[in-house]
Amino acid sequence: MQYRAESPADYIKQLPEERKKPINKLREVIKTNLPKGFEEGINYGMIGYYVPHYLYPAGYHCDPKLPLPFMNIASQKNSINFYHMGIYAKPDLYDWFVAEYPKHSKRKLDMGKSCVRFKYLEDIPYDLIGELCTKMTPEAWISIYESAIKK
Repeated sequence: MQYRAESPADYIKQLPEERKKPINKLREVIKTNLPKGFEEGINYGMIGYYVPHYLYPAGYHCDPKLPLPFMNIASQKNSINFYHMGIYAKPDLYDWFVAEYPKHSKRKLDMGKSCVRFKYLEDIPYDLIGELCTKMTPEAWISIYESAIKK
């Protein structure tokens, strides 16, 4: 589902009622735990967290006018999705997350390369997402990103 929003608040305002509370809670958990330097906005039609141009002037290599993306949250047709590029790019972070997930949720992990899908909104592991958010600074993400695109 694609929302046409100008801000995270505008995005949330457009959501079905049952999605507003979990998205708001995810947003607050992320904002509370994300290291300084990342910014929040609308990115690819979702609520996004990215490295702003003032920290990384080159921007995203696919479209340098865009800031360097890092995380997103979105309300999709059948789930709330959480995207974390660091999980995709850093295998030990992925391994940590997969090992920790069962300690925080009774549901089976539903995950793609960088996407975690939450079909049962009452079972979103907010504490685990918060801890994950603390594990990578903008500088670390830039370093991982640059090493990947220079290969």
